Amino acid sequence: MGDDRGPSSTPLAHSGFSYVDLVEGLHDGHFYALKRILCHEQQDQEEAQREADMHRLFQHPNILRLMAYSLKERGAKHEAWLLLPFFKRGTLWNEIERLKDQGNFLTEDQILPLLLGICRGLEAIHAKGYAHRDLKPTNILLGDEGQPVLMDLGSMNQACIQVEGSRQALALQDWAAQRCTISYRAPELFSVQSHCVIDERTDVWSLGCVLYAMMFGEGPYDMVFQKGDSVALAVQNDLSIPQSPRHSSALRQLLASMMTVDPQQRPHIPVLLSQLEALQPPAPGQHTTQI
Repeated sequence: MGDDRGPSSTPLAHSGFSYVDLVEGLHDGHFYALKRILCHEQQDQEEAQREADMHRLFQHPNILRLMAYSLKERGAKHEAWLLLPFFKRGTLWNEIERLKDQGNFLTEDQILPLLLGICRGLEAIHAKGYAHRDLKPTNILLGDEGQPVLMDLGSMNQACIQVEGSRQALALQDWAAQRCTISYRAPELFSVQSHCVIDERTDVWSLGCVLYAMMFGEGPYDMVFQKGDSVALAVQNDLSIPQSPRHSSALRQLLASMMTVDPQQRPHIPVLLSQLEALQPPAPGQHTTQI
């Protein structure tokens, strides 16, 4: 990443002030994803550096690892470059859309190991005292074996936030409006109370929205947002889960627990993990004994 001319690249994605290009390593011939963040001011540079620092906290199979980081001068402006592994299968959302185009959905036997991997990634993030804060199907990559890998750590912040006063509440609400995707944002972040604790269970709500998207082909509030209705109002009501013969009652109950409006009643990830591990389909060749 020392060459200032920039790599020869193929655009993969673009959002806001960041671009992701497909690049080829000069020495190893492997493909990588190069995330370029345009930094207009010092704060942008600090946020890009922080995103790189967040990646470096983890060596986990379900969290995207950072290969290299560099800050490049582009005249008066700067670009932060994050070199990341390239996942040719794309994101969980690409997979959901691909199946939907064929009139299909992920089966429960496909959903459970995906959900388990996502939970293990979140468990590692929460164990270090952080929350992801922007979990959604477009921020979950799929590895060659189909394993989920959490990406886009730019919205991560401390897991437990003690809100003391209306000014801090409003600042957190404004931050969430900018950094947490609206149709996957937890109810407590739409209207932050003046004296409350916001914790990592915002990720559990987002995880519930991801699970719903895996089950039904779209997030529970995607259509609310697309129609221009109020997501902030919609998330204050208990979610109605469509009946489908594709899903067990155990999976539906798991989803309902994640989508609990009151964050204090919402389970933590370790609780969900123990329930999920009990639900996993048996590995090929293993036999379950009926008792």
